[in-house]
Amino acid sequence: MTDATESDGERVVGVRGPEVGVAALLFAVGALVVTDSLRVGIGWADDGPRSGYFPFYVGLLLMGASAWTMLRGLMGRSPLKPVFARRTELGQVLAVLLPMALYVGLIAVLGIYVASLLLIAYFMKRHGGYGWALTVAVAAGVPVAFFLLFERWFLVLLPKGPLEAALGF
Repeated sequence: MTDATESDGERVVGVRGPEVGVAALLFAVGALVVTDSLRVGIGWADDGPRSGYFPFYVGLLLMGASAWTMLRGLMGRSPLKPVFARRTELGQVLAVLLPMALYVGLIAVLGIYVASLLLIAYFMKRHGGYGWALTVAVAAGVPVAFFLLFERWFLVLLPKGPLEAALGF
């Protein structure tokens, strides 16, 4: 990402880095789609197009659009405004993104119910500023309600961790 400074002295992130980065990521996704489409077949069978026919062309279009966007971004001819985000705005995004990424990782270790309890409690205290009584009540109540709804009513099993195993679930 390219750092810049606006006229008011606040540090900002320009559009070039994020634009080229997202274009490169989408180009890679398109290449993956094209590669897998070639694996399953892109031609015509006796009963019509093979399963990779349409994804192959969608992947090619995605690669072409991404390459064009990458080229424009690298040449500095982007039609976007010059400022992508201010540092404070990126900090707000990371304040949500990092705990969510940790939550996804904790699901595998602690199960979805305990990880959800921790995530809800964190967001209520850190971003909501709620008191401990309400935080504990909501953070514990929501996973219990979802456990009853999914596990007992709909009979849909969700990932469980050591706590649920110790309780016999």
